[in-house]
This record gives sequence, structure tokens and C-alpha cells, in this order.
Amino acid sequence: MARTDRDQGDGRPTSSSQRIDRWLWFVRVVKSRTLAAGLVSDGRVRLNREKIARPSQPVRVGDVLTITIGPRLRILKVVGLGERRGPPSEAQTLYEDLSPPAKQPHSAMPAAGERDAGLGRPTKRDRRLLDKLKGEN
Repeated sequence: MARTDRDQGDGRPTSSSQRIDRWLWFVRVVKSRTLAAGLVSDGRVRLNREKIARPSQPVRVGDVLTITIGPRLRILKVVGLGERRGPPSEAQTLYEDLSPPAKQPHSAMPAAGERDAGLGRPTKRDRRLLDKLKGEN
């Protein structure tokens, strides 16, 4: 009988592949392995453009993962398989980030009545100017 990539005779995966939920946790895409499994089960992870639904799906060096987390899309190429969940510097050596750059806002000017974060509360003068701009008296 031929052995598969998941069979070394004792049921453990070979060193040429690793569970996708474990790999996502090792490279610090998510904070826990349970969250990684949920990400895969919810259909927010694609392996080589194929949608997958099993957290036990094996991932190999050279595979490309497309991950959707909230509004962000990450495209990661598997460069290595981890032995442990180490520091972020170690985790970054396990993948190559192919993600498109984040989109910049269309205009640098804030909309009327909006303030930049961290500027504090408006003064009375600022409030009067905002009310005048909005057409309120």
C-alpha cells in the first residue's frame, strides 16, 4: 500500500506538510489555533485559489494562501514549515507576503464637520464655525 503525505506509518504528517490551522498560528496570522481553525471552517482561506473548509488540510512549501480577515486581504506564499510558534521575526521567515498594498484614502481633506483623531474637543470658536458650516444657528 502506498503511503500518503499524512502517513508515516504512525498517522503523523510528514515533515513536507503541516496542518493549515497550525501553520496559520505559527506565522501569527491569528492569536490562537482555534481562531485559525474557525477562519478555515468559515471559508475565509483559499489554498492555491481553491476554497478549503477543513482545518486539517495539509499545506506545503510553495503553496499560496489567500486569507480574508475583516476588510483586509492577505496573500502569503509558504516558504517554510514551522516547528513552534516563535517570535514574530521567526514567523516572518516562514512566508513571503504577496499582498497588494493597502489602499490610501482618496482625499487628504476631511469631510465637513470631521476632525483628525487626537485633536481633542473643539473649542467654542470651532463649534461656532462648524455650526455655521452646517447651516445651523
